[in-house]
Amino acid sequence: MAQPLRPFITVVLAISLDGKIADRQRSPARFGSAADKHHLESQIAQVDAVLFGADTLRSYGTTLPISHPEFLRQRQAQNKPPQPTHIVCSASGNINPQLAFFRQPIPRWLLTTATGAEKWTDQDGFERIIVAEQSGGVDWVAAFQRLATLGCDLIAALGGGELIAGLLTAECVDEFWVTVCPLILGGRNAPTLVEGEGFLEAIAPRLELIEARSLDQEVFLHYRVKRKTDSER
Repeated sequence: MAQPLRPFITVVLAISLDGKIADRQRSPARFGSAADKHHLESQIAQVDAVLFGADTLRSYGTTLPISHPEFLRQRQAQNKPPQPTHIVCSASGNINPQLAFFRQPIPRWLLTTATGAEKWTDQDGFERIIVAEQSGGVDWVAAFQRLATLGCDLIAALGGGELIAGLLTAECVDEFWVTVCPLILGGRNAPTLVEGEGFLEAIAPRLELIEARSLDQEVFLHYRVKRKTDSER
């Protein structure tokens, strides 16, 4: 049976050695090096859209636009707009319109539910609002089918852990780029790469290592997500 049309999705995140993406106060994660930031920007430069959850936006207040001249030239040569579309995922639509994010020179879309969309009916801020709802939350399969029709063939998912958990549960992740940074955050309340209810070992997503390299005390790991059909070959 043919798979539903959807974008190719790469998760790009930095973690501490113990797998945390933020500290116990959920402060903005700024523990990655300049090399990690360059790597993140290089990944963003390759995609049509970046996707992140509302909690991630609330924590940082902004998103990361492309600023490196090399990456801007790269996109121009590929006939792509200077910036990919930045898509916020929020089932509730509760996002402060005063955030600096709304003043950044980037295209902004909102992925939400019918209830969330109503909160932005009379507000500017998003160029497009996409409603894809299932049981009060976001229907990922429907959402990505819609995004594919809008020209989003490559998407970088930048967190947080709840969003990544939802994508994995819906089997919508193709690859991971994970930067392991040299610190330990610990704490039962510190968020991890994948939140939610978790997976039993027997049905946990399996990965295949594509590349591993180290630079300035950090390790950059590139994984492909194995599909169930892989084990049947």
